[in-house]
Amino acid sequence: MTDPAIAAHGLRKSYGDKTVLDDIDLTIPEGTVFSLLGPNGAGKTTAVKILSTLIAADGGQAQVAGHDLAADPRAVRAAIGVTGQFSAVDGLITGEENMLLMADLHHLPRTQGRQVAAALLERFDLVEAAKKPASTYSGGMKRRLDIAMTLVGSPRIIFLDEPTTGLDPRSRHNMWQIIRELVRDGVTVFLTTQYLEEADELADRIAVLNNGRIAAEGSAEELKRLVPGGHVRLRFADPAAHHTAARALDEATRDDEALALQIPSDGSQRDLRTILDRLDTAGIEADELTVHTPDLDDVFFALTATTVPVQSSRPGQPKENAR
Repeated sequence: MTDPAIAAHGLRKSYGDKTVLDDIDLTIPEGTVFSLLGPNGAGKTTAVKILSTLIAADGGQAQVAGHDLAADPRAVRAAIGVTGQFSAVDGLITGEENMLLMADLHHLPRTQGRQVAAALLERFDLVEAAKKPASTYSGGMKRRLDIAMTLVGSPRIIFLDEPTTGLDPRSRHNMWQIIRELVRDGVTVFLTTQYLEEADELADRIAVLNNGRIAAEGSAEELKRLVPGGHVRLRFADPAAHHTAARALDEATRDDEALALQIPSDGSQRDLRTILDRLDTAGIEADELTVHTPDLDDVFFALTATTVPVQSSRPGQPKENAR
């Protein structure tokens, strides 16, 4: 077993009378995406700032890349990259000059710095724009350049604090692909995001932060199972089949007008097999089967009990998967 990329225990941070982080525990394996969700002001950015050595915690301990956060912050900084909510790109100089500036900050020899900059500009599809002022770049291009600059020092852990906020859907999906490629290369990504679908798509594990504490943590599927309301809906074309199925599935809620039945279910394969086996035993076949599973919107609202939602890049409607 390798050491986790990030391990934190009992992290605390307050500003005056306001407790922003209250006894936070985190364990993030190498080469994974960890996503921290929470309403605005929940403490997501504060957590990033502490773990990236930008501010000090009031209490608790943490190791990042195997280095103690308090005892060896310089070693932590040498192992990480940070892309914040606001771009670090200097719009007055070209994309290439931004990259070379980062190479100088990392004390790379001139030849090596140019090689690294050229390779990253190509990787992030910025070669054609490299000689243009960064102020002329689109939002998506600036974000790509921002992450390319972060990678100049070859960090093994990257903190991405709301990296796709303000991007159009195409640019957001392009950014998702970049994050997936980083993880395939063995990089660990600590992601905060306002977009629930983003966490669902990318994260191996998700923690929901509310009022300074972790309300729940797990994979997206594990979190969805915490929320009640999942069900299977069966529809029949034949009234007789509908009636027989209702007797076979006596816990189902009947909709006689639509010739449909709704059965509580977590949507698991085992649950579906049980329902279908009971229909087979009764000699009936449904004409349509759909599975409703709570999504991360449902999880978020249930765990945070807030009237101010984080954003979703799709309507926050329950998932209906036709089978």
